[in-house]
Amino acid sequence: MIDASAIPLIGLTTYRQGAQWRGGENSVADVLPAEYARAVEAAGGAAVLLPPVASIAQAAAIAARLDGIVIAGGADVNPARYGEKPDRHVTTWYDDRDESELLYIEQADERELPVLGVCRGMQLLAVSRGGKLVQHLPDIAGTDVHTGGEHAGNANGFSSVTVHVEPGHKLSALAKEKLTVACYHHQSVKSHPGFVGTAFSTDGVLHAMEAEGDRFVVGVQWHPEVMMQQSLFRGFIDAARSRMLAPVV
Repeated sequence: MIDASAIPLIGLTTYRQGAQWRGGENSVADVLPAEYARAVEAAGGAAVLLPPVASIAQAAAIAARLDGIVIAGGADVNPARYGEKPDRHVTTWYDDRDESELLYIEQADERELPVLGVCRGMQLLAVSRGGKLVQHLPDIAGTDVHTGGEHAGNANGFSSVTVHVEPGHKLSALAKEKLTVACYHHQSVKSHPGFVGTAFSTDGVLHAMEAEGDRFVVGVQWHPEVMMQQSLFRGFIDAARSRMLAPVV
């Protein structure tokens, strides 16, 4: 019999968007790039895909069976979630995904599950605590170096950006002081109540934050799954395993 007692079950949030199947007919699918699951598996976890849910009861039922949650990257967050109107660069968002992932974050908080937020996931973590976003980073930073495309530093379309990790935090125990990371974002976190900024790019953009306290709740603006920066995923999986194996009080 296979011993699964030390393998954390990690939920990965997904997109519900249009897709084409079989002969090319239009459909709707819950999807996520495979790099997320591969990174979780390589770090010692078991990955399950989480479709958007419509109620807190559904989110609670799912979270009760998980040992950790990854809030994945994707489309912009609806600016109404942080009390603003969309500027001209913010034209597409998915309210069902926003609502669903906020429910998953709420349930993770209630159960003290470890959480890793990636790109949009970091932004939504900030919004969940009352934070705000920079709606279009090039307007503030004066450059679109973070947005991939023509600034891509590698073949998969992501920009390569240098970030500096602040000492004395969970992230600094898992990453070098200076990192080259894969980015693809036109927004960033402006304010983050309850979180501490732990990494910044050379132009001052916040690239990582973590919740105050002992629980592993870390957000990164970059995509560690793309470059297989496994130390971050191993730290997340280790936190999930420690919670899973902790004696019930």
